[in-house]
Order: sequence, then structure tokens, then C-alpha cells
Amino acid sequence: MTAFASAARLRRALAVTAAALLLGAAVPPAARATPEPKAPEEFVALRSVDPTIIQEMRYTTAHNFVGEPVDGYRQPVCILTRPAAEALHRAQVRLLRQGRSLKVYDCYRPQRAVDHFVRWAKDLGDERMKAEFYPLVPKSRLFADGYIAEKSGHSRGSTVDLTVVDLPAARTRPYVPGERLVPCYAPREERFPDNSVDMGTGFDCFDTLSHTEDPRVRGAQRANRQLLKGTLAAEGFVNLPEEWWHFTYKPEPFPGTYFDFPVSRRSVAGH
Repeated sequence: MTAFASAARLRRALAVTAAALLLGAAVPPAARATPEPKAPEEFVALRSVDPTIIQEMRYTTAHNFVGEPVDGYRQPVCILTRPAAEALHRAQVRLLRQGRSLKVYDCYRPQRAVDHFVRWAKDLGDERMKAEFYPLVPKSRLFADGYIAEKSGHSRGSTVDLTVVDLPAARTRPYVPGERLVPCYAPREERFPDNSVDMGTGFDCFDTLSHTEDPRVRGAQRANRQLLKGTLAAEGFVNLPEEWWHFTYKPEPFPGTYFDFPVSRRSVAGH
């Protein structure tokens, strides 16, 4: 090979290297792929601890107060800290002896989902689900009345939304976007079908009738709420008085940490 050919080849190699470096520098840091955060090892999929607990993860669907799948919910899987999941298992054992089962609507909730709720609440023009979930509350009042907040205990991993179902569990039909909506506090036979026992309102009903001890809720509805509350309290869960379905396991492993890994099986793979 002549000295001239060698020099030409070196120049071409240098040119290719320079072009590659320029292309790499042109890609902004924000555009480069970053791995999704995973759950700490203290988190588990509830199904790995108790596969008998029914799961109806509402925020992976359009049947919720937002009206669309919520950011961060990749798969319909309940994720919790292990102590909370094990406590739910003990509560489930109690209910199974009575011919009943727990059913979870929501478990760990990533911060990106909470941010989605906040954006939605600030968009006063989007009221597509008002007739079912907040018929009597102006959307402009959702922050002031405490229905929406910028942080959620769910993001700490030990809070769960759930109900009780009689066994064998009836099948529930899927929600059809655009279908006629019925207020969440309507009689059970009128509101959207749910195989839950009658709690007096549906899940995520933004109304004072959802307060666990509301005196207007009587008879079988009150007894069902007390069954859920008593069964969970015996295993260390504390109810949020404004929501009959909302419980937090105490003491929380992460009382001051709000996580943002997505809700997916991959987030807890190997735990």
C-alpha cells in the first residue's frame, strides 16, 4: 500500500469518527433512553402472596373519574409492600371462611398517575365522567374539598382501595366509553354493575355518602362497611374516614417516600 493510500484511508476514518461524534452530541440528553425505575425489593405483586384476592384495577381502564387509562398503569396488577400484602392475605383468610372475598380496585399508585389526576382536575372543561363519579360536586371544588391532591398515600405502597365480594363472584361486564352514566350514589340495582356487596355508593364516589360512618348509610350497607373495616383493622389497616374503600397498613415501611415506578409485572420481577 502506498503512503498516499494510507493517508487517504486515515482521513476517511477520521471523518467517520468525527461525524459519529457530532451525531452523538446532537442528541439532547432528555431524548436518550433511560431505564424505567423498578420497585424496591420490599414491594411484591399481591398475586404472588395471595392469588385468591380478586383484582379489578380500575385505573388501567376508562371506567374511572378521569374517563381514560391513567398514566403509569401499564398492566392490571396490584403491587404493594410485602407487609401490606401479607396483612391482606390474613384478612382474606378470615373472609373466605365466611364465603366472601376481598376485591382490590387500586394498590400502589405511581406519582405520574397522581400528576395525571391533578392535570385532569385543573381542566374544568373535561367533565365526561361527572354524571357518575361527582354529580353534585363542581369540578372547580375537587381540590378544596379534598377529593384530589398533589400527593397520595398510595404512592408509598401500603395503601389499598378495596371492597368485599360474595362468593362465587359474579362476572362484571366491561364499561363501554360513552354509555349512559348513573350517579355513584344511586341504588345498587341502578348504578354501574359491580359484584361488590352493597356499600351504599360505588368506588371513587366523590360524595359525602362515601364517608365510612355517614349516618344516612344504614342496614345492610352499613353492616357491609363495618365488615370491611373490622376485618382489615384486625390486621393493622387504618381506614380513611372520607372513603369507605381506602385503607393504609400501619406502620408503613416507607412513610415519607412517594415512588414513581410504573404499575407493571416488570417493576417487581424477581421479588
